[in-house]
Amino acid sequence: MIKELYTYRFEIFLITQLVILFGSLFFPPEFYDHILLPVFYLISIAGGILMISKKKKLMWLFVVLFAISALVFGFEMLARRQNTENLLIRLSIYFIFYITVAWNIIKQVWQAERVTKNVIMGLMCGYISLGFLGFFLFMSIELTNPGAFSGILMETNDIVLKSDAILYYAYITLLTIGYGEIVPTIPIAQKAAILVGLMGQFYLVIITAVVVEKYIKHSSSKD
Repeated sequence: MIKELYTYRFEIFLITQLVILFGSLFFPPEFYDHILLPVFYLISIAGGILMISKKKKLMWLFVVLFAISALVFGFEMLARRQNTENLLIRLSIYFIFYITVAWNIIKQVWQAERVTKNVIMGLMCGYISLGFLGFFLFMSIELTNPGAFSGILMETNDIVLKSDAILYYAYITLLTIGYGEIVPTIPIAQKAAILVGLMGQFYLVIITAVVVEKYIKHSSSKD
């Protein structure tokens, strides 16, 4: 079963990422944030574990880690309604998990000899994963340094609205768009914004360029 699913690992993971990002467009906010989003995060975690399932020790490490976390925090491990300390622990776990998954995605894409639909899906997964890494990083900074990010979207005490704003900011920074509704106000937040922006550019300039080069070479050899 796992071997069969592994063939579609990039597609599964990509779908879970897109649902987390855009699911709120199709469901009532309260229902999505408190009911569906925790489920989608759970499915995303399963997809990420499938991504690294070839490395058995690493896979079981994260399975055990999330199992322990679920026992400690309960189902709210995957929600956004707990106190700051618990939320910070969860964000740290997600951050480590996504670094591992993103690194494995990039390695698999980089090492692919031919550019197939699977590789393109992996390329997309890797880029979206960088946005989630930025979100976990920015959110952790905001929780440990309240006011690290300011702007009209941050003028709320609702943790759900604030996390939505920071998720938006993470991707705007990754894409180097920078509308200006949110700005980093302390040095650590500013350095984190630079890091996320650089990651996005390096990914496009290096990883994507390598995949395009492989595709061109493969197409030329077929001709």
